[in-house]
Amino acid sequence: MIETTVETVTTSTARTIDPETPVTEAAERLRAPDVSALVVLESETVVGVVTEGDVVALVAETDERPSVRAIMSASVTTITPDATVFEAAERMRTVGVKHLPVVEDGVFCGLVSAASLAPYCSRHNVDVEWADEPLSVGATNGTGVTVGD
Repeated sequence: MIETTVETVTTSTARTIDPETPVTEAAERLRAPDVSALVVLESETVVGVVTEGDVVALVAETDERPSVRAIMSASVTTITPDATVFEAAERMRTVGVKHLPVVEDGVFCGLVSAASLAPYCSRHNVDVEWADEPLSVGATNGTGVTVGD
C-alpha cells in the first residue's frame, strides 16, 4: 500500500489569527465557506485552534465578547508533514479533534482537517494478493472477490 503523507493533503493557505484578536473578528473569518478553523499563532508558534464550535459555545454560554485566547483550544495536538494520512486520522480520532496544525521544527506549515483526509481513508482495509491467476482481492473482514478471465 502506498503511504500518503500529511504534506500531500495539508492546506498551506490555512488561516491564522492572533490570540488577542476579538472573538467577533474570528467569527467573521469563520463565516467564509473555505475556512473551517483558524490556527492561533503567537510569535510564529501554534498556541491554539479556534473553530465554529468554539464560537457557538461562547454565544450559548455568555454575552461576553472576549479575545480569541479565551475560547481557543489551547492544548493543541500537531502533526509533522512526513506523517501518513492514516497516522493523522488516528491522532484526530484518539484526541477527538477535526483539525491538526502541521508543524515542522516548531514552524507552522499548514492545516490538515478530517475533511481533507476523508478521500484517503477507507472505512475498510482491502488486501490485494496475487495468487497466480486469477487475481484475488480480499477484504479484511473475510469476504472476498475473485476476478477471472
